[in-house]
Amino acid sequence: MDEPTPTDQEQSRRDRAIAAFWADARIRGKLNRIEVYAGGQVSDTLPPPAWSFGDEDDPATADRLLELVLDGRKTATASAYRDYEEEARQRGPGPGDDGPGDTLTRAGVDLDLALPEPGLLSIILDGAGQPRALVRITDVQVCRFADVTEEHARLEGEGDQSLEEWRAVHRDAFAATAPHGEPVDDDTLVVLERFEVLVPASARRAARRHT
Repeated sequence: MDEPTPTDQEQSRRDRAIAAFWADARIRGKLNRIEVYAGGQVSDTLPPPAWSFGDEDDPATADRLLELVLDGRKTATASAYRDYEEEARQRGPGPGDDGPGDTLTRAGVDLDLALPEPGLLSIILDGAGQPRALVRITDVQVCRFADVTEEHARLEGEGDQSLEEWRAVHRDAFAATAPHGEPVDDDTLVVLERFEVLVPASARRAARRHT
């Protein structure tokens, strides 16, 4: 049998840390006695999706935005709608793609865009990939880039919290991650999410025992 690579070992440690964080967070967040809807399936045992802010190769941004969340200054985020379209194209049709919800039609087949929904849980990781907070989506809206409001910019909690800065930062960010180099203009669709922190970093004590 081949020896695990350092990458495999690191991923295994992260998986154990996330599982331990989730077990602790379910109790702290009073979720242990209810079924939790997370990531497209109902489960009271499997951890919800875990992710970090920004790009994988930018841990500083992940840490900076996470701290805004833990401080209560960041309760919203935004992503480009076309990212979900691209993921749906790559994923292709599946057994769960015939239900209600946003769809993308490709060659006559409806593909599930898997947009976020109110009530979904997720675990936010820091720049080192360690679990730091359990959050729940409270609201999701899709709108044009030009229609993002000053209120949303303020809720994202970054920089001077102005709409002007939000537009400048996200125009560059969306352009940098465009799947096919598409431009960002006023009509570019944006997915806006609001969330609440159910369990802050205090639950990471359990995760540290497994790192």
